[in-house]
Amino acid sequence: MSCGSSETDKRSKKIDKALRKAGHQSKGVFKILLLGTGESGKSTVVKQMKILYCGGFGDEERQRFRILVFRNCLRSMKALVDAMDLLEIAFENQSLIEQAYDLLDISEASFTDLAPHKELFRKLWEDKGVQKAYARRDEFQLSVSTAYFFDKLNDLCEPSYIPDNDDILRAREATTGIHEVSFEVEKATFRMLDVGGQRSERRKWIHCFENITSIIFISAANEYDQVLAEDSETNRMKESVALFAQIIGYWWFRETSFVLFLNKQDLLEEKVKRSSLKKHFPEFPGPDGDYEAAREFIQDLYFREKPETHQLFVHFTTATNTENIYHVFNAVRSTLIRSQLKNLNLY
Repeated sequence: MSCGSSETDKRSKKIDKALRKAGHQSKGVFKILLLGTGESGKSTVVKQMKILYCGGFGDEERQRFRILVFRNCLRSMKALVDAMDLLEIAFENQSLIEQAYDLLDISEASFTDLAPHKELFRKLWEDKGVQKAYARRDEFQLSVSTAYFFDKLNDLCEPSYIPDNDDILRAREATTGIHEVSFEVEKATFRMLDVGGQRSERRKWIHCFENITSIIFISAANEYDQVLAEDSETNRMKESVALFAQIIGYWWFRETSFVLFLNKQDLLEEKVKRSSLKKHFPEFPGPDGDYEAAREFIQDLYFREKPETHQLFVHFTTATNTENIYHVFNAVRSTLIRSQLKNLNLY
């Protein structure tokens, strides 16, 4: 009995040692760096970690997201009105024109309440001209959550409105600087770092490279027909693949675990039915409109850039789906721990 207990203690100590090694002697912490281009879903994954492992969002945070949701709505409607000019689409209801253009002069920073504009937003969203612009949303910069929020306009304009988790997950705020969330799962501690994905933010990444256990590279799989917000000539997916190739080829990541999240699978499945993947990637063998073929092709774009010496773990994700991210992160967590135990011949 005592012998068995002694062996168990020895194994436990070895496992603790493995976990310390996983954290590169940083108190047994798994340090995970989220990388990817802008709007790929990195910040949404961080929000999910807060929901799943950090007790969610407090009242003060929800009030901040309440204002952010309102500003997202303003930004989306301004983008639609601007796009109608660009695409030469007329309003069905001509009486809305003056009010619609007045919206363009409203500063996001001063926009803290959606309720006074409820009827205007409702009429604009229902206007057939606005809907025509929305149908061509891949031709300009528009939040993927636009319809989600406008379809619940009545709820958003209630005085008692407080954003729920789904609203928070869909609220978009460009990441500047470095955001971190730390949490513990089954005695293992994780530090997850999210840094801005826009080109101007990427120079800050190098400060995060020390003692990295794993890199999770996140790609928005639905963006094969879109261009960058900061460069209207560059295809978003091609930029993402090029960035992935650059990062996985870095010398200091030669022993770092790499995980690829092909994100926004829900949007990809919807998009391939209406937007040709082959048009933007002629090498796609098809058939056009086939979701399974599309996601396998997109996965292969990244695998082509992987050095033979690297192992790459791929997950198809929808970051706004909490259950999906729960299962995916469990798989990632198990892979990281198993890898460290294997290194010490404990697995």
